[in-house]
Amino acid sequence: MNALKSTLNEVLASVLPIVAIVLILHFTVTPLEGELLGAFLLGALLIIIGLTIFLFGINQGLSQIGEGLGASLAHSNSLITIIFFSLIIGFFVSFAEPDLRILAKQVDLVTSSQFPSLAMVVVVSIGLGVMMTLGMVRIVSKVRIRWVFLFAYGVIFILSVFSSFDFIAIAFDASGATTGAITVPFMLALATGITFYKRHDNHSEADSFGLVGIASSGAIIGTLSFGLIKGLGKLTGSLPTEVLPEGNLSSLYAPIISPIALDSFFSLLPIIIIFILFQIFSFKYPKRKFLDIIRGIILTYMGLVIFMLGVNGGFMGVGSVLGHSLATNGSKTLILVASLALGLATVLAEPAVHVLTDQVATITANSVRRALVFIFLSLAVGLALFLSALRILVPEIELWMYLLPGFGLTVILAFFTDDLFVGMAYDAGGVASGPMTASFSLAFIQGIAAAVPNADVVSEGFGMIAIVALTPILALEILGLLYSRALKKKAKGGIG
Repeated sequence: MNALKSTLNEVLASVLPIVAIVLILHFTVTPLEGELLGAFLLGALLIIIGLTIFLFGINQGLSQIGEGLGASLAHSNSLITIIFFSLIIGFFVSFAEPDLRILAKQVDLVTSSQFPSLAMVVVVSIGLGVMMTLGMVRIVSKVRIRWVFLFAYGVIFILSVFSSFDFIAIAFDASGATTGAITVPFMLALATGITFYKRHDNHSEADSFGLVGIASSGAIIGTLSFGLIKGLGKLTGSLPTEVLPEGNLSSLYAPIISPIALDSFFSLLPIIIIFILFQIFSFKYPKRKFLDIIRGIILTYMGLVIFMLGVNGGFMGVGSVLGHSLATNGSKTLILVASLALGLATVLAEPAVHVLTDQVATITANSVRRALVFIFLSLAVGLALFLSALRILVPEIELWMYLLPGFGLTVILAFFTDDLFVGMAYDAGGVASGPMTASFSLAFIQGIAAAVPNADVVSEGFGMIAIVALTPILALEILGLLYSRALKKKAKGGIG
């Protein structure tokens, strides 16, 4: 009960700031219709309940499964086995990720099926599976993580040269969306499990991070490769009016309950099947631990359904309406300030952010404090939404002006930052762009793009998740540099 109460308090501190910002905007600049405001408040309540149950279940279920799988693969002493199962696990976990499905549906909708949702989910999942496998092999082979990222982003740079700006935006968005509420906790636990057997190694602590970041680069490579193979260039589209919902609470929530319950079930099904197979042939956990993990999976499922219901029913529509209303009625300064404030608050409600910061505290024995990581991530995502809104308001700013120098700088900084923070930083780029970002924040930015004259909903509406995936990497690499500098100063002081 103490653990549940602690989790609830943490969730309340994460979600309530978003509610406060929306209410301030409602009572000042962008009043929401009664039913829509009611849907938002109900959505906030569902998110609080769902996120609390989800995080509680993750610790008992998915984390245990991931660590067990990682340890089993590591102890198999077979590179072929690791490659085979990593490809399968990576593909199916990504294929069922709710955040990726949300983004794929939005891309399909806005582009009038020029990039079909199923095709996007498949190519992203293939890319993630391949790169996650490379990340697993890296850990076993003890290759320094900076070289893997140099290779991955070198390939991305080459593909980007021959790709359209629209596809680049969607590709980088996909890298953030595919590392969501299900994928991130599982991959973090998987990395922890596979590094446990070599805990005597000096780099084993650092190797617990980075798998999420490496895997997410596969989503970019997969999407860009698909666009080049299919010869897809400039995409056209608009924000359909039905994206801006109207109606009573039942009309907003009732139609999405069954699809969300089904999507959440299929999100967990591959992991459940893999767990049962490994339980039969490898784990052979005692009955009590097996039942505890099953209970954790059930809690994770319940929490995910409630959380996603709140996000899709109450938050997504409000995000779009707020962005559209601000761009229609507010000044440019107000739009930028609101974007910054929403970015600062939204990341705190991302489920995977809590999972990552918990692991950071555990792996580093609290030498890297969770609160400090939260502060840097919050500032980074706030800046990302600010830059996304600025790009819409100032047509001369292109997405590549952020991404090209930004990701180039992340690779350069990787050679000056401790491996622990390099892996942590690239993982943070994935976890910061979860369901809240893929739904509420993306809808907010698309609402702005739909209302600003001469703005392109495809070019400017997408790309926001890409920026959100970039800024946390830079932020935590900077934190790593500051942390190393502080340790050196402390060491010199001790010697003196």
